[in-house]
Order: sequence, then C-alpha cells, then structure tokens
Amino acid sequence: MTHREPVALRTGDLVAAAGGQLVSGRPETVFAGVSIDSRRVGPGELFVAISGDRFDGHTFVQDALRQGARGVVVSDLSVLNDPPELRFGAMDAVAIRVDDTIRALQQFGRFVRQASDTQVIAITGSAGKTTTKELTAAALTESYDVFRTEGNLNNHIGLPLSLLELRRRPEVAVLELGMNHAGEIETLVSLAEPEHRVWTNVAEVHAEFFDSIDAIADAKAEILTGATTTTMLVANADDPRVMSRITDFPGQVATFGLSPDADVRATEVRNLGLDGMAATVRTSRAPAATSALKTPLLGEVAVSNMLAAVAVAEGFDVSLDNALSRLAAVRPQRRRGEVLRSGARVVVDDSYNSNPMALTHALRTIGQVSRPKGGRLVACLGEMLELGERADVLHRRCGRVVASSGFDALVVVGGPMASALAEGALAAGLSREAIHVYESSGRVAEAVDRLFGAIDIVLVKGSRGTRMDRIVDRLVVEPG
Repeated sequence: MTHREPVALRTGDLVAAAGGQLVSGRPETVFAGVSIDSRRVGPGELFVAISGDRFDGHTFVQDALRQGARGVVVSDLSVLNDPPELRFGAMDAVAIRVDDTIRALQQFGRFVRQASDTQVIAITGSAGKTTTKELTAAALTESYDVFRTEGNLNNHIGLPLSLLELRRRPEVAVLELGMNHAGEIETLVSLAEPEHRVWTNVAEVHAEFFDSIDAIADAKAEILTGATTTTMLVANADDPRVMSRITDFPGQVATFGLSPDADVRATEVRNLGLDGMAATVRTSRAPAATSALKTPLLGEVAVSNMLAAVAVAEGFDVSLDNALSRLAAVRPQRRRGEVLRSGARVVVDDSYNSNPMALTHALRTIGQVSRPKGGRLVACLGEMLELGERADVLHRRCGRVVASSGFDALVVVGGPMASALAEGALAAGLSREAIHVYESSGRVAEAVDRLFGAIDIVLVKGSRGTRMDRIVDRLVVEPG
C-alpha cells in the first residue's frame, strides 16, 4: 500500500465538472468535503442544495453557511442574499449556480473518481449486494487500501457521495449499485466507470416498476454498459438470466456458483444451522486451488456471496486460502441475518429488508434448524413492498414456503399482502391457530410475551417500511 496525495476539491475544477457558473468566490478555493445535509455540513465544506420528494435543500442554504460551509451549489440564486448579514460579497463564500443540483453532485463524484486512479469494483443484483460488498472488501483489505460503500449509499444520490470519498485515493473501492427503475444502473455505471463488475442474481424485486422478471434482468444487465476488453465481470453461473445476458461481454468473465462449470465453485455444502455454513471451494483458473470454507453467515446464499468475493479476489491476485481466511472472520451485519440470543430464546434478525427470493432462502435455512426441546420455530414476517401486480401471488407463494419449511407458527405484519402470506401458509397446511395477523409491528411488539415462547427460535424479516426491527428489539430486550 502506498500513500498518494488526495484529490483537491478545487472550486474551478468542480465548476467545470458540473458545467456550472461561479457566481461568487474564487476558483482556487479548496473545500474540505461535500455535504447535502445542512445539519451535518462541516467547516470548510461545500453544501449542495439538492431537492428531494420531501424537502428542498435551497431552504437550508443559510443554515449550512451558519454551520461553517465555505460554499454552496444552487439552482436558485434568490436564496443567496437573505438575510443581509450572509450576503456573499461580505463573506467571500463560494456560490456555484447549476441547472440541476443532483446532476452537479453526480458530476462532482465522477470528477473525483476519475482523478483518484482507484480501481473500482461495482456490485449489483436483486439480492445480496451489501453482503457481497462487505465480503469482497474483507477479502481484499489486507492486501490493498480498500474503500467500501457505507451502508447502502447505492442510488443516484448515495453513489456520488461514495465516489467523493475516493478523494483520499484508496487503491480499491467496492461500490454497490441499486435500482428500482430501468436506466438507473446505466447512470450509476457511467459515474463509477468500474473496471470490475459483479452481478449476483436476478429476482422479483421492485416488480411494481417492471412488466416481468426478464425486464428486471434487462435493467440489471445495465451493469455491463460501457465495458471494454479490459473490464472484468464476475457473474453468477447458477442464474440463467444472468448467464444469458453476458454472452457478448467484451471483457474477461469469471463465474461463481454451485454449477460444476463455474470458475469458482462450492462442493460439499453443509448447513451448520445457527452456526453458519461450510463447504469446499474450488477454483479452476490457473493456478487451480481447493480449500475449506466456513462462515457464520446463514444459508446457501451466503456461500454464493462468498464465492463472488473469492472470484473478485482472484482477479486481484489474492490466493484462495488468504481470501477464505479473511472471509471466515466476517460476521453478519446488523439486521441482516444476525443471530441474537436472549436467555434461551434465539432471534434471527433479518429485519433490514425483504424480497421473495431472500425470504425463501431465509425460511428454508432456518427451517433446517433443530428445535430446542419444548420450543418452536416461528416466522415473524412483514409484508414485502414494491411487488406490483404479482404481490398477492408472491406473498401466497412465500406463505406456502413457511409451511413446507416446517415452521410451527407464523406472525405476519401489514395489510392485504400480509393476509395473503398468512393464507398461503394456511393453504399449505399450517393450522389457523398457529397463524397471527397484525396490522403493524408496533402491535406485535406489544404482544411479544403472548406470541413468542421463552425458548422459541424466531426468524424476523420484512420490508423496511414494516419496521420489523421494533419487534426484534422487544424480543431480545424483553424475553417472555
């Protein structure tokens, strides 16, 4: 690892990158950082007044200046001169006018990305993006100076903020690209310009905005946009929709999965219950290698995510043994499959989000766990959002998986789709007495002692909008 001088956020360069107009201040002024939150903007930073569905950053320009911002980016110049004590001529602050402040933020990120000389890895897919990002970063960290997307800053605003962090010029950046509409991934790829791309899978996520799962696959395939003969792609050999769309990829391809044809594949996969997974990993690219994998992450999908990380690490000349030893130390992220214990009760907290693919994997994984004597397997599930016309069908299908996976009881949260989930479980053989439907997670949290036993194993999962984390907090803090 070598130290490199950081990229300077110089006013003149940012004005040029955004195609903006310098209204006030000097082109040689250098900013300490870029912020879109007037409450958190630091001294010497540049505040970009973006507009969202529920707010307009122009309302907070003066607040940002009082917080110590050294400059602002606006599309409306009228916000700059009120109140009088903050008139720009007196403050020597920078003011940049642009037509679209979000687009300006994106171009700032792209400018820093290009100036950083950082090798960028971009990860997309319907499920497992964040876990694969964390695993990939872990596999590379001891060999390289690695930056990774914080949290899930993976959209048209979050990604530029991540790219701006590349101003310290890390050797490698592992970035997550998300979407819920066609065209979004293409935009993000144009900003990140990744040399390495990872496509984890395709599933019916955000189906409300697409006509079919193939349309979702086509939108995810935008990860291939702009690739050249030197671009590296890591792709899921077990997903036919992924594989059918990469046949004309111009660069190098490494595949991963359980398929015997995968370049990085797992054999002898073993479910260790609440202790995680184990498998044998084999690589076929020279020099071929075989090594044992063990992880505390739950389910076969965790193995798939680890194989993707290994395939990326191979492209960075990290050996299989070294990669797996680092991956073995990765623990589940908060609310993403954490195994929490409260007395004899076990809670699998997967409450961060949900979709039909991820829920099915989680149910089948926990369904294989041995019940404690006198205890039950309980699925506590919130409805899944943004599934469009197929929402009812998909919820009923997942309800059937609850029953077929051997759960003893089901608690569902939400409206009509939660009821569809319950009806699917009922139709597949779960007794009516074992099914409980609640309109909100708050109501379930109030009824924790009545719904869950002291030695139950409880899986909690749902879309973020259902706030299933409130149930987890009561289950763990206040066992019955």
